[in-house]
Amino acid sequence: MIRHRTGLYDKLILPRLLDLTMRQQTLYPYRRQVIGAAQGVVLEVGVGSGLNLPLYGRTVDRVCAIDPSPEMLRMASGRIADALVPVSLERASGEQLPFADAIFDTVVMTWTLCTIANPGAALIEMRRVLKSRGRLLFVEHGLSPEPRTARWQHWLTPCWKHVGGGCHLDRNIDGLIGTAGFKLNAIEAAYMKGPKAWTFMYQGEATK
Repeated sequence: MIRHRTGLYDKLILPRLLDLTMRQQTLYPYRRQVIGAAQGVVLEVGVGSGLNLPLYGRTVDRVCAIDPSPEMLRMASGRIADALVPVSLERASGEQLPFADAIFDTVVMTWTLCTIANPGAALIEMRRVLKSRGRLLFVEHGLSPEPRTARWQHWLTPCWKHVGGGCHLDRNIDGLIGTAGFKLNAIEAAYMKGPKAWTFMYQGEATK
């Protein structure tokens, strides 16, 4: 079941705010590095407004991209023409992927895990649809290792998730990925420029 709020804010205002926020140039190097490593048949979980689509290169055969928001998918459809590879869009939830087992070479998520209601279930689903040698490529913001900043993240999250489309500031990204059964092969975790509560980034690669 796809859970998607239907209020005026969520339908008209939030999608545009998210698109504007995610178009920040400071995010582009992260985005380019993650997408540039993708290969074969790719599943992108949480395509949003489609900002990643023009970045997929010739090492990718095709991209299946999902999002639970029809408004975000409409925005993403406008960027398909800029993609160098075939792209299909589907409305779906990360917790219930509408795909068979072991069919994707790469699963990509960029600033996605913070908004999924049950991130553990979604990661188990991503692992299910990956081939035996498939890779999960990700960049996410999440819980800071600094206790003072982490306390702020815990305090801010209940309010922030209401205005940020369900976004949690305090998720332990590497812990969630490991608990879902993935092996973390590489991870970089550091602050990006900006307020610490929002800018601790986890970027890396994991396999089954």
